Amino acid sequence: MSKTKVEDVVYELCKPVTDKHNFELVEVEYKKEGGEWYLRIYIDKDGGITIDDCQVVSEEVSELLDQADPIESAYIFEVSSPGIERPLKTERDYQKAIGKLMEAKLFAPIDGKKAIEGILTGYSEDTVELDQNNNKIVLDKKQIAIIKPVIVFEKVD
Repeated sequence: MSKTKVEDVVYELCKPVTDKHNFELVEVEYKKEGGEWYLRIYIDKDGGITIDDCQVVSEEVSELLDQADPIESAYIFEVSSPGIERPLKTERDYQKAIGKLMEAKLFAPIDGKKAIEGILTGYSEDTVELDQNNNKIVLDKKQIAIIKPVIVFEKVD
């Protein structure tokens, strides 16, 4: 089974579990790292995911994976939070990121820049709108390799 097919089948297995617990199923990732195959499920919820949340999903999904057996070879299974700096991928990701500082890394430079930072002010199916010091920048999503939050550390006195 292809990598994409595995991810699609596992997504369908996981979705009822995450829905039952009111978690967002952010992504299913199946990839080879250092000679080992990894199956990772990324979940989220308002307020963040805890280790206990990951454990509940891991136990329930493990049973479903054992029953369905969609992956022929050995793999390492992980359930995790996607992290604070995760790239925007879903409609919900974009909704939650409105008004936040983002960095868009581009496939090809625009005006000599391969990365553009700005406040996410809007998006559509095809475009992303960033505000950079009151300068509106509209990027075609096809130009963007990755867009993710910029974490700003404030100095505490």
